[in-house]
Amino acid sequence: MKLPDGPPARSGEGSGLLDGRRATTHWEQAYDIAARHPKVLFDPGPIFIRDGNTYTAAGVTSALDLTLAFIEEDHGAELARRVSRSLVTYLQRPGNQAQMSMFTVASPSVNSLVKKVVDHVTGHLDSDLTTVALAVGAGVSGRHLTRLFLKHLGQTPGRFVRQARTEAAAHLLVSTSLPMAGVAARCGFGTAETLRQAFVRQYGISPSRYRSTATSTTPAA
Repeated sequence: MKLPDGPPARSGEGSGLLDGRRATTHWEQAYDIAARHPKVLFDPGPIFIRDGNTYTAAGVTSALDLTLAFIEEDHGAELARRVSRSLVTYLQRPGNQAQMSMFTVASPSVNSLVKKVVDHVTGHLDSDLTTVALAVGAGVSGRHLTRLFLKHLGQTPGRFVRQARTEAAAHLLVSTSLPMAGVAARCGFGTAETLRQAFVRQYGISPSRYRSTATSTTPAA
């Protein structure tokens, strides 16, 4: 059998199945893939996206989240929770949850200045974390810092700060009994209402519902 010339084609690449549709892929490759396929509306933010009858997921564990979403849609939330417990997954994440985590984003391959800013953000969530303040601390202009964040993390400093604060709040909601006001203050939101708005925007559910859902789906020790 004669093998085709040239490098092997990527799975699905060039098929046109996603043309004109909104789709996601791993944030680290999103911009290169988007450049090769300008007809696809790539969004590197969510962990999975549904556009009509077409579904795309960003990576390995996000495909599991998508599978649990299928189960819940077809058979209800209780079965999805049972499957989640059987798989020892902590929580079925909603599709609009951001791909990158504040706990993993600053890998050694990330630009050193970006890593320095990320480390500052994650260690000082209750401080002034505006783009201007972060840029001054890093010794660069706000525009240059934004360019670096977009290049290396695929999002602006402001969006990263909101994500980091919301993820930290999610962690505290599950791991502590702090009241909403206490979680909000510790994560830099100021008020419980500001926390609620950010949580709904990022996760699609309220902080109180997130807390109750997470604790009810955590396997018993």
